[in-house]
Amino acid sequence: MFVSRYGGGVNPRERRAARHQPPNREVDDHPRPRRRTGLITVEQVIDTAMDVIATEGYEALTMRRLATGLDTGPASLYAHVVNKADLDELLIGRLCAELVLPEPDPAAWQEQIHGVCSQLRDQYLKYPGISRAALALCPTDLETMRVTEGMLAILLAGDVTPQAAAWGIDALLLYVAAYCLEASIVRQRSAHDDAAWVLDRDELRRRFTALPAETFPHLTRHAAELTGGEGHDRFDFTLTLMTDGLGHR
Repeated sequence: MFVSRYGGGVNPRERRAARHQPPNREVDDHPRPRRRTGLITVEQVIDTAMDVIATEGYEALTMRRLATGLDTGPASLYAHVVNKADLDELLIGRLCAELVLPEPDPAAWQEQIHGVCSQLRDQYLKYPGISRAALALCPTDLETMRVTEGMLAILLAGDVTPQAAAWGIDALLLYVAAYCLEASIVRQRSAHDDAAWVLDRDELRRRFTALPAETFPHLTRHAAELTGGEGHDRFDFTLTLMTDGLGHR
């Protein structure tokens, strides 16, 4: 029996298994014992990892860097997490816990899916590069499964077939992660003056229009459309495109 969602157990593999089980009401209804000062908890590991990512980016997060932030040695971290992949799952689970899932509404399912994806996007963008941790992640953490369950309920309420809904969720989450990862890369590159020209939209438009029109008739003619869009316009467009496709199925 595990004392809490992140506690108890003999080793981190058992603790990881506990995180994938529904809460033990018999145990969780009772006050949890006060932790002794000075002991590292999984919650502290996650908090410190999130702080590192927020200030230095996901690429800076290594087990050694995390141990430094906790003022301990890397070996001690493995008493709490199995490996880096386990840590990634905890991080994405923490972000997913912040998402508010609506009661499925058949008349507004597309807007609801868009809203969930936008919430996840905003969570990812708070922590540069963290969406990389979501790529190739097997969604077994209870918080990530809660989001999948909620999205599935919304799509099914919208009369999307179960198979299309299942694959649609995978495509939507992959797009959100990729969109945010690209945004973090752009932000990182923009910090270097020598790379700024690559990211300047006006410069890119000028390069398109300067191309020989006989060879690139469409690029020169539609340079404004190719480089247009403010804020999350492209994100909104793509999500609408995807949900429209699911609706037609």
